[in-house]
Parts: sequence; C-alpha cells; structure tokens
Amino acid sequence: MRESYLPTLLQMRLLVGFLGERAQCAWWPTAFYEASSKLFLEPVFSKTSRLAQYHGVLEAARRLHDEHLSVGSYHLFRLPEEVEQDLHVAMQSGVGEELASQAPQSKEAALDALKQLASTGGTPGVGPMAIGGIKDLDSSDTLEAIAAAYLSAFTQDAKTYPYLVG
Repeated sequence: MRESYLPTLLQMRLLVGFLGERAQCAWWPTAFYEASSKLFLEPVFSKTSRLAQYHGVLEAARRLHDEHLSVGSYHLFRLPEEVEQDLHVAMQSGVGEELASQAPQSKEAALDALKQLASTGGTPGVGPMAIGGIKDLDSSDTLEAIAAAYLSAFTQDAKTYPYLVG
C-alpha cells in the first residue's frame, strides 16, 4: 500500500469525527473538539491532549459504526491493525499536528473541507453502504467515495455507514 493516502485518511477521520460530535450533527454524544474539552484533557494529558481528543472521538465513532455494520467489515474508524498503527504514528507526527492545528472550527468549514476530499458523483445513501474492498483503501477513488458518502449524509441530516469488505 502507498503511504501517501494516510494524511487524507487521517484528515477525513478528523473531519467526520468533528462533524459527528453533538455540537454539529450529533451522531455520537461527545464533545472532544469543543473548546471546553481542553480544560479537562490538558491537566491529565498535558503533552498529548490532541491525541486524547482524536482517540476519544475515534472510539465513539467506532462504536456507532460497529453497531450498524456486520463483524468483519472495515470502516473509516475501524481499519486493519497495520493501518491503525500507521494512523496513530501519523497523528503523533508533524502531519497530525498540522492537520489538528488546521481543524475547522465550524460545521460549515468542516463540510467545505470534506467537500474538497469527496468525489463529485457521490451517491447519497442512508444506513450501511458498501464502498468496495479493503485492498482498495489506498485508492483515491475509494477515499473520495467514502468522503462523498459522509458529506451527503451530513448535508441531508441522515446517517450513513460506508464500509469496506475484507
């Protein structure tokens, strides 16, 4: 697999994670990306508060997706272990710091950023939505289709769970 897809995947996780929080589209009941979260995260995770935010949202999103998808399928928030480790390392690196520092502060800005990642011909869907196989995760077409599915759901006030099969 090419390594160059990891920053795009990480950016998509951050955007969808932000948009799924209760202050935006309320797919999961967390508030890790709200300004107030730093008040309780920084005393405990003084050097890794951004990583703690990322993993808090990641786990909330993973649980929601797992509830709606069958065991053995992969999705934006549950990928093969090697990819998960690479994303964790990327989040700790300068790439993750840069993406986190550029994170949108509003729902509209996040939707605009997600639109930049999405394919133009995305098909709207509700509920579980097969995108392809996990072997195609590093394909720009696959990543654009996943972004388009989320963009469509967030703009139409619906919930979709794009997944990849193993």
